[in-house]
Amino acid sequence: MASRVSTIDRPGIRSTAVLARRALASADRAAAATGVDGWLLTVVVGLVAFGLVMVYSASEALGYLWYGNPSYFFEHQLIGVGLGGLGMYITARMDYHNLRRLAKPAMAAMVVVLIVVLVPHIGKQAYGAQRWFQVGPLSVQPSALSVAVAIIFFARWLDHRGAAARSLAGVRDYVIVMATLVGLILIERDLGSSIVIASVGLVLLALGGARKHHLVLLVALLGAGGYALIEFVAYRADRLAHFLNPCADALGSGFQNCQALYALGSGGLTGVGLGNSVMKYDWLPEAHTDFIFAIIGEELGLIGTIVVLGAFLFLAWRGVRASLRAPDRFGALLAGGITAWICIEAFINVGAVTGVIPTTGIPLPFISYGGTSLAASLVGMGILCNVSAQGRNHGAMRRAGVDRWGRNGWASDTGARHGAGAPARRS
Repeated sequence: MASRVSTIDRPGIRSTAVLARRALASADRAAAATGVDGWLLTVVVGLVAFGLVMVYSASEALGYLWYGNPSYFFEHQLIGVGLGGLGMYITARMDYHNLRRLAKPAMAAMVVVLIVVLVPHIGKQAYGAQRWFQVGPLSVQPSALSVAVAIIFFARWLDHRGAAARSLAGVRDYVIVMATLVGLILIERDLGSSIVIASVGLVLLALGGARKHHLVLLVALLGAGGYALIEFVAYRADRLAHFLNPCADALGSGFQNCQALYALGSGGLTGVGLGNSVMKYDWLPEAHTDFIFAIIGEELGLIGTIVVLGAFLFLAWRGVRASLRAPDRFGALLAGGITAWICIEAFINVGAVTGVIPTTGIPLPFISYGGTSLAASLVGMGILCNVSAQGRNHGAMRRAGVDRWGRNGWASDTGARHGAGAPARRS
């Protein structure tokens, strides 16, 4: 009789488990809609709004000179804000676990697109590089989108492989995939995006539980590869040669960096006033894109630059907090990777403008002109908001840990890999 009762009850138990998982998944989706981190959202919206103001200020002279329209670049940036805002809204409301099954197809599609953009008469060439598609009035740069795709793919890979990240074979496989993506982008002569993907990939590998000596070896290999890429390409070697003293050739290869320092210095403490920059009148190349931080320093002074840096530090804190509170390992890796992406780009851009590191052509997130980069960053922020929302609506018992330099960080939430409602355990 006991056996018969047990047999009869099993379907009911399974049905109850299915309903429970569905209820938890519904709760996750509701959390994504109602539990968004207001502070994170505020700082992102603030940076985007400030970026629109600075793009108009830095580009009005160039827009009038080139296109007879002072608002030309501002209007195109608005398109990026609109598309990115829509993408952010969708990803903030969509359960981030759905990205798991999209990771492989998205990476495969990205590899194909990165190859196609190199085909003559299909990809658009500018400044000696071929890495854009012209879609009507918009110029789309696939390498700018590849960072977001890489983060999703690597987060899924590390979550799915688990302990493989702690083995040399696992690290080797990871690096092969990363090197393929980075290699395609380097062929397009986009060193900046390559550096960002390699750096974010390294951060994710560390969060995924890789051993310290494997990470040290990988850093050494990346450093050697980076040095070779600079030394054997003439224009990159020239940049490095004039890095320490850009004004030694103030009218040649050091012109841009030297003018950026002049802009920052002329701003003083409070700046010359919004819209009153002199350098934007074609004295500083790329004033509205890669070197917009110099215009911020000139117009708003040291105070303005400190406020911008403070906003990025605040964003980093909220991102790290979201990663630590994520309900599962996949979410923790996603949040950590997205936060690293934005912060690394901001650090490299500011470092290049201030002369701390050589110029690499990386925009200042949310602020520099560039619709593709802005839209991709906003989509990333939507995913981060979703992870943060679900983490805030779960108790500590279901939160995943990321690796604490050691020890079995990869096993912190094995059960949660298969969905929002899977059972979990404390690390």
